[in-house]
Amino acid sequence: MNRRSIGIVVNGVTGRMGYRQHLVRSLLAIREQGGLPLRDGSRLWPELVLVGRSETKLAEIAARHGLTDWTTDLSAALARDDVEIYFDAQVTSQREKAIRAAIEAGKHIYTEKPTAEGLAGAVDLARTADAARIKHGVVQDKLFLPGLRKLDRLVRGGFFGRVLSVRGEFGYWVFEGDWQAAQRPSWNYRAADGGGIVTDMFPHWHYVLEQIFGRVTAVTAHVTTHIPRRVDERGEEYAATADDAAYGIFEIAGPDGPIVAQINSSWAVRVYRDELVEFQVDGTEGSAVAGLRTCRIQHRGATPKPVWNPDLPATEDFRAQWQVVPDNEEFDNGFKAQWELFLRHVVEDVPYTWDLWAGARGVQLAECGLFSAREGCRVEIKELRA
Repeated sequence: MNRRSIGIVVNGVTGRMGYRQHLVRSLLAIREQGGLPLRDGSRLWPELVLVGRSETKLAEIAARHGLTDWTTDLSAALARDDVEIYFDAQVTSQREKAIRAAIEAGKHIYTEKPTAEGLAGAVDLARTADAARIKHGVVQDKLFLPGLRKLDRLVRGGFFGRVLSVRGEFGYWVFEGDWQAAQRPSWNYRAADGGGIVTDMFPHWHYVLEQIFGRVTAVTAHVTTHIPRRVDERGEEYAATADDAAYGIFEIAGPDGPIVAQINSSWAVRVYRDELVEFQVDGTEGSAVAGLRTCRIQHRGATPKPVWNPDLPATEDFRAQWQVVPDNEEFDNGFKAQWELFLRHVVEDVPYTWDLWAGARGVQLAECGLFSAREGCRVEIKELRA
């Protein structure tokens, strides 16, 4: 078998997302399948350089997976000639500086989001990467989830007619850390460390809305911290200074007219829905409800005619009136699927649109959302240009 190696610095691999989704379920999974098949019949083999702050954790992860190349010295890793790609899954506050160093070292960039703590930094990263003529991409994993791929398929197939509205519900109860350990790291709830649900989730909602429905032109948001005190990984109580819930209205320039999207994001909500995130899309010809994996539809011709009568109990099983959208294809892990696209972009120049400019637009939406909440106003979003 003709195999080509490509060196990848994986920074932040000791974190939850960097380890589970990017190392184990993406890069190691690509290796387990014998590498990534390329057009010329060869296979691309990721050679991984693990980077993090803890020698103990890095050594343990490396030993667990039969890897030997790891370091706490990012500069040394970036100086290596056998490394072509830099990937960043660190905490947000450390990301911009590391990406700049990688660009200066001439490496292609693939990164988690948000790409920077502020819009100015995110835009400058995109411009700097363009000037360096390197290839760059930002993780936009939810576009690769089975439920949203089915939803996108419905939109492109004209199922909805004219799309009218989108309603999203995301979140779950993140335990405070006192009587049960929290499911998310404590830095997520400290503003000084880059925490906050707006900074975390609005970039996600931006690319979902932009890529499936159209450009987001305005936002109105209410942001709050429902749980003011939490307990960290060491069992010490701390003040939660970052927002843990956000309620947003997003205006979209759809191809057939304006669309309004309402999305609630909360780490202080108990789940009463089929999946941790769900989007309901209503159009003139039909509606759909999409989650991470499933998607259900109701066409105009099959829409029942309910009548409001509060004096009688409801007898209709409304959920049973919807039809399940079939898979029609095999869906791989979304993170892995996007890794494969980016790797092909680097080595085969396959087109790739989810770049640092897309990341900057996500940061822009988060920044505008926070401004809207702070000032109590609707904020129009200017179109970013290279």
